[in-house]
Amino acid sequence: MISVAHAAGGFGGDTLGLLMSLAPLILIFVVFYFLLIMPQQKKAKSHKLMLESIVKGDEIITSGGIHGKVVGITDQVITVDVGEKVKLRISREFIAHKKTGDATQK
Repeated sequence: MISVAHAAGGFGGDTLGLLMSLAPLILIFVVFYFLLIMPQQKKAKSHKLMLESIVKGDEIITSGGIHGKVVGITDQVITVDVGEKVKLRISREFIAHKKTGDATQK
């Protein structure tokens, strides 16, 4: 007489089928991690380091495109001089770039 487990393909037959059906999902997750998640984390880390390195006298560009010179710094707000007697208070997270010496010489 044939047992039910043997007739269904044995005890381990479904494990391989389950693994093969999950393989494309695992592959897609790995590809997304290396193409999307990891570069985004690297970019966020470098932006955080740039924000921490800003000091008075640096020239910056905001995410809105405003160019100015840093004249005051607190934990969350940077005061930027953008022209004659015009100073703006900008949240740190909206600083897009810090100008380097080469960029200001153009």
